[in-house]
Amino acid sequence: MPQYQVIARKWRPQQFDDVVGQEHITTTLKNAIKNNRIAHAYLFVGPRGTGKTTTARIFAKALNCVKGPTLTPCDECSNCKEIIAGNSMNVLEIDGASNRGIDEIRQLRDTVKYAAAGARFKVYIIDEVHSLTKDAFNALLKTLEEPPEHVKFFFATTEPEKVLPTILSRCQRFDLRRIPAALIVKHLSAIAKQEKVKISEDALFAIARGAEGGMRDAQSALDQLISYCGNEIGEEDVLSMYGLTGSKQILELVKAILAGDAPGTISTLNAITESGKDLQRLLVDLIGHFRNLLLLALGMEESHLLDLADAQLSELRELSRGTDTNALLDIVDLLAGAEGRIRWSPAKRIVLEATLLKAIRAREGVGVDALIKKLNDLKRGSTGGKPIAAGSGVASAPAPARREAKPAPRKMEAHEGAAAYPQTPDAQPAQTSVAATPSSSLTEIWQSVLERVGAASPFVKSHLIEARPVSYDGRVFLLGYDPEFAGHKDLAVAPRTIELLQTKIREVTHQEAVVKFEIISDPGLVKPTPSLQPAPVTPLSTTASEQPSDATAPTPARKPSRNFQDDPLIQKALEIFGGQIVEVNT
Repeated sequence: MPQYQVIARKWRPQQFDDVVGQEHITTTLKNAIKNNRIAHAYLFVGPRGTGKTTTARIFAKALNCVKGPTLTPCDECSNCKEIIAGNSMNVLEIDGASNRGIDEIRQLRDTVKYAAAGARFKVYIIDEVHSLTKDAFNALLKTLEEPPEHVKFFFATTEPEKVLPTILSRCQRFDLRRIPAALIVKHLSAIAKQEKVKISEDALFAIARGAEGGMRDAQSALDQLISYCGNEIGEEDVLSMYGLTGSKQILELVKAILAGDAPGTISTLNAITESGKDLQRLLVDLIGHFRNLLLLALGMEESHLLDLADAQLSELRELSRGTDTNALLDIVDLLAGAEGRIRWSPAKRIVLEATLLKAIRAREGVGVDALIKKLNDLKRGSTGGKPIAAGSGVASAPAPARREAKPAPRKMEAHEGAAAYPQTPDAQPAQTSVAATPSSSLTEIWQSVLERVGAASPFVKSHLIEARPVSYDGRVFLLGYDPEFAGHKDLAVAPRTIELLQTKIREVTHQEAVVKFEIISDPGLVKPTPSLQPAPVTPLSTTASEQPSDATAPTPARKPSRNFQDDPLIQKALEIFGGQIVEVNT
């Protein structure tokens, strides 16, 4: 009775064209053979099970085949058969983990001078080469750089960062990629057909998910499943073996999050947890689903970007149509941040529950573009007016006109939620200021700015500790020093300090501001917020008959024909943005 051979060995690629998902490697090697540009040392880098040693073996066959060097080894000659069987005297496979010392490398160095027996080249394939010691690497350097013409070195490693730079510089490096799930599914389907095994597409995709891009892992899993299930394999069999969550349950969880259904989300998660699934792997799968949703929402449906079955792709495409991309970005960012916490947490379930509830809140976030669209729809419906331009900086109001005269810094106040009102037939738009901040918020802004400055430069922060925020109107940030600390003020006005301050203010307030310093007897005093009254409107021009007799007398302001606060568009904008209308005195 012939001895059983596992699927991973039985279906190991024997030609360059049989290697799955590494065309960028095999094409380069075939061109090297075709153009007679074969180097003396190659380094194959990549995750486990992606074909590093397999590619090295095929390359060795192509060089030593009786028809070679050839792009298609015959697999019939004695050299090819010996390499396939692993007993060739001219192709030596060495395990770097168990032959890592300087003595083994010295022995190798002594044998390279002997020519190959019945073949063109003597090939040394060293697997897990990163396991060699530093002394062993150094002993190999000279031989690796100038080996005899009949010697070729093929190295394989999963951790290239552990290989000495002096070794890397003497090799041609090839990076093998993780194999896409669709290619793994296609290859396993062909193997299952040859092995007369019936397996569903969902089960094949579940195997590909568990293999994480490694063909050997996928083949080993299929072999194990055949032993466990016989000739008929379903998705549940694969999920139970890997501890994975079914794609339908993950999709149900995604829908509950996007629908804002907190009870449904927790209920689905509880069912998954009770079935003994790996919660960390569930979180990774959720990140992948929301990432696929984001790509679909952006109109990116390329097959190499989405490793999905046709049924899954159809469901996610339908789900992505009404989903805001900003919300998806926030959810992906939130889930990715939780992945590191859940890995080491003893209470994985609680961490995951809290993360999913936060994701529900994150999906309710609305971006500026969406708010502008809402306002435009509202404006068209109520007044038929001109749409608000996106990217204007303030979505709820047109940009304020710029004043010619610079306002006195000491009179600038800080308020929240300032809003402009629309133009009326008998009045010009009022000169409005950008949103300011109340005294308490101004102190909080300054503390936040000071913390960021301290993180960037503790020395600069030491000059600013005694400063107190006096006023901020969105354009000028006024800081005051008591006369006792006038020396600190002289140090703070350095250009580098001002530049750093303005940068940190911009990070906190998202507005450009100029920093100014003054000596003030009581810099901690911030003036109270003025009452909420609409600002008077000053006409931009008057006729000669309207000029006052006294040239120095101010022109009286004209009142708008109606109270702008009662405008339905303004009221709806305040409701959307959660703002309020205030007067800004300048």
